[in-house]
Amino acid sequence: MTSIPLAGVIGHPVGHSRSPQLHGHWLREYAITGHYVPLAVTPGDLGDALHLLPRIGFRGVNVTVPHKEAVLGLAQEVTDRAARIGAANTLTFTESGIHADNTDGVGFLRSLTEGAPDWTASAGPALILGAGGAARAILTALIDAGVPEIRLTNRTRPRAEALARSLGGPVQVIDWPDRVEAARGTALLVNTTVLGMSGQAALDFPVGALDPSMTVTDIVYTPLETPLLRGAAARGCTTVDGLGMLLHQAAPGFERWFGRAPKVTPALRSAVLAS
Repeated sequence: MTSIPLAGVIGHPVGHSRSPQLHGHWLREYAITGHYVPLAVTPGDLGDALHLLPRIGFRGVNVTVPHKEAVLGLAQEVTDRAARIGAANTLTFTESGIHADNTDGVGFLRSLTEGAPDWTASAGPALILGAGGAARAILTALIDAGVPEIRLTNRTRPRAEALARSLGGPVQVIDWPDRVEAARGTALLVNTTVLGMSGQAALDFPVGALDPSMTVTDIVYTPLETPLLRGAAARGCTTVDGLGMLLHQAAPGFERWFGRAPKVTPALRSAVLAS
């Protein structure tokens, strides 16, 4: 008798995650007998949890804060991109042990090209706001895609400098007060900070400085249309919201665990937003 496939998301806390609604929609859409569940795992229990989960039928898990970095040290196999990013968001349990991957960057690129089909890596420089974990994954993806120049700015410059040094490539660090001037001549602006998210401080970026030819994306998806995106759209820019990155980064894991390559559709977006 074949066991029912199980997967989930581990974090602490984990109640905020929309991954159960996302994967649950795919399970229902493709009539797959399986389950995807949220699992609250404390840092002290992480090793024990990863040892136990495959023994009770789990094929893999997504990883959210605060475990993304720690799981790398517990995995038997780490993909090159996860190693470069220094974090994993997708674990697959195999006969050889734990396979760790990071799909945030590929999820970002797929969302970007879907929402802005006219954007190309060769279109011109990109300006990245923020130097956290999401920025690291996005920078890696843009470098690999061939973006010729990436301007990186963060409220704390040493953090941006450390990120630029670790990744290499065409990354130039810009002082935070110079971020508006740094946007001139760019083809892509990406906000990877939490500024503008519901419950957080606003992002101080005058949209009047944006050229209508630019593509502007914000990884924040609560609200779906942030003040940055709303202002950029009013300027005539192509805008891409943050929900697409969440949806596309989930697809590789679902395929590995449940054996079906899922599609990101308007119905999926509606289901996740409704949650």
